[in-house]
Parts: sequence; structure tokens; C-alpha cells
Amino acid sequence: IGIVLGVVLAVGANRRLRGIKVFQKIFSSTVASSVAVASVIFLVLVNPQIGFFGDVRYLSLAHTDSALRGIALSAVWANLGLTFIIVLAALQAIPEEIDEAAALDGYGPFRKLVRITLPLISPTLLFLVVVLVIFGFQAFGQVEILTGGGPARATETLVYKIFNAQQPLDQGEGAVMAIGLFGITFVVSLLQIGLLERRVHYGR
Repeated sequence: IGIVLGVVLAVGANRRLRGIKVFQKIFSSTVASSVAVASVIFLVLVNPQIGFFGDVRYLSLAHTDSALRGIALSAVWANLGLTFIIVLAALQAIPEEIDEAAALDGYGPFRKLVRITLPLISPTLLFLVVVLVIFGFQAFGQVEILTGGGPARATETLVYKIFNAQQPLDQGEGAVMAIGLFGITFVVSLLQIGLLERRVHYGR
């Protein structure tokens, strides 16, 4: 979801229009905020009493079936600025001659995006997929601030379990889980690179 939103916003902001820099700064603003700040803002937004999305059952942090979904959307929003900046930089690195040639060949905006733009920035998208999945495995701040692992341990991620296991008299379990997390992250990253790199176009 974060990559799709980042691409949509970057494509929309990659235009030569007056005032477009303002929108670029707005879309990239979350990169300057910490996980704690982003989590607190999201917590206010979904607050049942005062939140703008307080009545949205789909995002409720108080129910076991939706709490993890709310955590995930909070993480997507917190990382959206980074995704937007990286995709926008990749789009701006595409030579203008390619866009002009596509226009002369009769390519519409959607066709040009799917057939030309996305293949050209595919190395960037592969990088973002790997990095964002690693961020997902390492999710801790949002869980600690928004739910504390609840309700009924529904949002207790592996990193949060490692944190809770690091007690002064019982650090062995946490250490083993930390090594396991490294192994899982390493294997998943290799699988992503091995499977997705076949679809990546490295232009000369």
C-alpha cells in the first residue's frame, strides 16, 4: 500500500506546475517526523471521542480484529514521505526525451506509466519493497505507543516480544528470538531480490 500510494503521489507531483513544490513538501513531510510523533497523531485521528476517523470500525485500535490493521496503516503513513521522495527522485532522473518520444508515439498517461515509467524505475521499486518489508519486520514504536501489544496481544510483533523477553534474569529467550528475526529478515530479503529482480529493468 505504501509503495502504491508513493508512486501515485510522486507521479502526480512530478509536473511543471506553479506551486507544485508546495505539494511536494506536504507529501514528503512525514519523513521529518519520528515514529513517536506519527503514532501520536494517528492515535488522535482514530480516537473514538475526538478523532476524525473515530467512528471507523475498520481502524479501531480497541478490537482484536482491527488493531493490527490500524498499526499497519500508521506505519504506512509514517513511511509514506520516504517512499514519495525516493520515487520522485527516480521519476526526475528519467530523461525528458523518453517522455517526448512516448507522446509522439501516441501513449496516453496511463499507458506511458505502465509500459515506460514503471519499468524504468523498477530498480527503485525493488529497493523500496525490500526496505519497507524490513521496516515491517522491525515494527516496534507504533505498537508500543498505540496499543502496547494489545488488545489480547493481537498486535504483539516479534520485535515487541523480543523487547518484553529482555528481562535481567531471562535474556536467553530474547537473544534467540533476535537471531531468529535476523534470519527471517535475511531469507525474506533474498527471496524478494531473487523473485522480483527478474522483472527489474536496468537501463544503460
